[in-house]
Amino acid sequence: MDVTFNREGNRITGVFTGKLNSNTAPNLEEQLKQYTSPPSAHLILDFENMDYISSAGLRVVLTVTRAFKPTDWVFSTCSLQEHVQEVFEMSGFDNFIDIYPSRDDAYKALE
Repeated sequence: MDVTFNREGNRITGVFTGKLNSNTAPNLEEQLKQYTSPPSAHLILDFENMDYISSAGLRVVLTVTRAFKPTDWVFSTCSLQEHVQEVFEMSGFDNFIDIYPSRDDAYKALE
């Protein structure tokens, strides 16, 4: 898995490529700490090029969600491939995480 973070003003976008599983989740969790401890900007995770997410990956997403909950900053995801979207829906994550069809839609929601 590869992730690139880009900061523009008060929003940070993380763009993922590859698989988020038990092998890659610890590295991602470590990278995300700089944006979540404590949050200092809106965070959008773009999963357009994410091929797979396991329960370990979902745990990382849940950790991020918890970090943002007590703040005024927004955490959201976007561009989920259909099979990744299904995992979010089956696990119930779509009930408490904002999921947008595209990065542009996620940006517009922050306006």
